[in-house]
Amino acid sequence: MTTPHTAHGAVDTYTSAAFEEATASGTAPATVTDVATAPATAPTASAWAIQGDAGISRHVVVAPGMCSGGSLVFGRIGDWTWEVVGESCDINVHAATTAGGDPAYLSFYYFHVRGGDTVHPHGLTFGDELRVDSRSFQFGSQSVVTLHRLAPAGLELPEGPLDPSEVYEHPHPHCLYAENFNRWIARTTQGSNRGLAQVAPPDFTYRNLAPLPNAYSPRSLVGRARVTGSFHPEGPPGFHEAGRPHTFTYTLDVVRDLNGAGLMYFASYFAVFDTMLLRVWRSLGRTDEEFLRRKVTDQKLGYFGNADPGTVFEITVRRWRSTTSPGVEVFDMALRETATGQLIAVTAIELCDVPEEA
Repeated sequence: MTTPHTAHGAVDTYTSAAFEEATASGTAPATVTDVATAPATAPTASAWAIQGDAGISRHVVVAPGMCSGGSLVFGRIGDWTWEVVGESCDINVHAATTAGGDPAYLSFYYFHVRGGDTVHPHGLTFGDELRVDSRSFQFGSQSVVTLHRLAPAGLELPEGPLDPSEVYEHPHPHCLYAENFNRWIARTTQGSNRGLAQVAPPDFTYRNLAPLPNAYSPRSLVGRARVTGSFHPEGPPGFHEAGRPHTFTYTLDVVRDLNGAGLMYFASYFAVFDTMLLRVWRSLGRTDEEFLRRKVTDQKLGYFGNADPGTVFEITVRRWRSTTSPGVEVFDMALRETATGQLIAVTAIELCDVPEEA
């Protein structure tokens, strides 16, 4: 099999039984179903300092390609993940191959973002200056977890490398934190985004990385979301369901949604879900201007499949409203392939300062 090797990768998917086994054991089965993948061009790092296992710290000036009301910032964070893994594991992530010489992709399986009161996903604009600290952690022989902290430049922060306890337990209120769980995959059939196999490049050197403490492992959380089709199958605690569920259709856009390797770009999943969020938003009488000002405090996205050109999706959206904090809502969505019913992805988006219904 030969495939153009021009994109970075996104996530893998197991059969249900295999996934449950992997979740319980902390190991990954040999075969996965599908992945979501990243852009075609290799990112360039500017003003960054390599710190070995301590990760990477850089000064970032926000450019137009990183800020919007859509998915640009998530794409940029994904680029940083590839950079950090490449530097920390001494591998050219953009040109990685299997032992047989076929392209291998570092796929995104889980993407989690927590927004701060100063830095949040859709609150950036041209010229904002940030300090970005990133660090990858050992997470098995075929996967890796990478953490990022986006802080206002000049903010006083703890000395030393990014500590996972800060990310998971003691986040700074002004910062945005991102967690990426990635796995290596490769195509099994040329030109098809199905039947993708989990296989790591032979030169993937991960043992020098510090292991992610088990207490912070996302395996069980993402495994439950895959099995139930939701991060909140019973609804988030302290919230009540607001209104009826909405169901929409969406056809994969070959202009926007595919990367240079012909795989569905991982940041496009954010864009698809945001498109559905906007449809519900408008149905509530809320304005586009209010949508662009929305403040994401937490978003989880689990990738459980990829798609070929022409695929039609069905997206179900449920909305939950806080019973104790006015203006806080959670939108829970599931993306399925219409023809087969296969679960492709799920997300949960928590927003604050949401306007009342018109």
